[in-house]
Amino acid sequence: MKLWGGRFGKEVDKTAEEFGASIPFDRNLYRQDIAGSIAHARMLAKQGIISPEDSNTIIAGLEKIRARIERGEFEFRLDREDIHMNIEAVLAEEIGSAAGRLHTGRSRNDQVALDVRLYTCSAIVTIVERIANLQETLLKLAQKWHGIIMPGYTHLQRAQPVLLSHHLLAYFEMLQRDAGRFYDCYTRTDVSPLGSGALAGVPYPLDREYVAEQLGMNAITRNSLDAVSDRDFVVETLSAAALCAVHLSRFAEEIVLWSSGEFGFIELDDAYSTGSSIMPQKKNPDMAELVRGKSGRMVGNLVSVLTMLKGLPLAYNKDMQEDKEPLFDSVETLVNSLTVFNGMIATMQVRAATLYRAAQGSFATATDIADYLVKKGIPFRQAHEVSGKLVKKCVEEGRTFADLKLEEYRAFASEFDEDILLITVESSLGSRKTTGGTAPEQVANALTAAENLLMETRDWLKEKSTGQDER
Repeated sequence: MKLWGGRFGKEVDKTAEEFGASIPFDRNLYRQDIAGSIAHARMLAKQGIISPEDSNTIIAGLEKIRARIERGEFEFRLDREDIHMNIEAVLAEEIGSAAGRLHTGRSRNDQVALDVRLYTCSAIVTIVERIANLQETLLKLAQKWHGIIMPGYTHLQRAQPVLLSHHLLAYFEMLQRDAGRFYDCYTRTDVSPLGSGALAGVPYPLDREYVAEQLGMNAITRNSLDAVSDRDFVVETLSAAALCAVHLSRFAEEIVLWSSGEFGFIELDDAYSTGSSIMPQKKNPDMAELVRGKSGRMVGNLVSVLTMLKGLPLAYNKDMQEDKEPLFDSVETLVNSLTVFNGMIATMQVRAATLYRAAQGSFATATDIADYLVKKGIPFRQAHEVSGKLVKKCVEEGRTFADLKLEEYRAFASEFDEDILLITVESSLGSRKTTGGTAPEQVANALTAAENLLMETRDWLKEKSTGQDER
């Protein structure tokens, strides 16, 4: 089959053919390509551009091809370059001349733009579902471990005591922002470009709104030049994926640290750990490390597409073929990372006593001592200095605040009274009552808020999942 009609007098060079072919990866778009073609064929008949008989024949042929692909009986040929021409060529073999009418009023430029948009919408739904699953696990663990106290960190140094549930909910919030970015991206992706032609529109009385409706899309593009050259939605998806991967990477780094002998805060399940080929005692957090490592891949995919787009004139250019592999790779990698990470944290064991000792023995209440003096009328900077001197004394003598007597406190400030001895990690936690703080009642409120946010995400998924299978 000649792809380019009568303009060319020789076959494409074999090396050039292999270099330019996209079928090794854009075959992933077969469902979207067939769905778009079926909607287009219905519209052509509705508008009287082709006969109802030809439309029905085309649709039946496309449905047979889809079934063949899903049974693994379809031969994807490199000499047919891409998914569009592979399907169209086999359709011609199946139904004859009626297949040639399918491409009336469309170009591969608006066709591929539609396919990638449909794929991206479906991918976003899958990603958000995996995000919600991980959030649900975080929520359950935060509820289960609500009373466990741990040291909070800044600069990877023990800072102030926090509830483990508060720490876990910090990642819930990151993932909630990730979901929100994907919601926004979905809205701008769910727009049909079909009917834009190669770049200038088409000279047929198409009903573009009807096609969008058939595909369950919420709008149509407003400018044909922009429609065929726009890949903003790919960039947005890659950007949201990269940032979500960075959030997972940050959490993975903490999992690696917490599971080490130096921290000993958690133990990962054997199903999410590996051993050493030479050291029998090792239990390596390989899944966490891989999640951390794969974030770089997704950041690279975003940079790749941004760089590809930055110098392109309007409208379509062959460079834009390079949008698909990074998109497919980031979607698959993020979905897998979210799934594995979910299983890993759902099965990990927490060493509550170790966490508590770390919070209690790290001068984590030093700020509370300074705040105590402030409430006695001492300026904060002066109170900060007094508390620091107390820490220095304890460090030099190998003691903790719990070892100090009242008279030792008063040696540094006469404002200290008996109630200074009541400052503990528990009282420190209880005093952080501002909204968003780590006080137990505030974290309880945050748990309820997280449940509501998760329900909203599930409602969004239910709405957007409707009709995805038909696309």
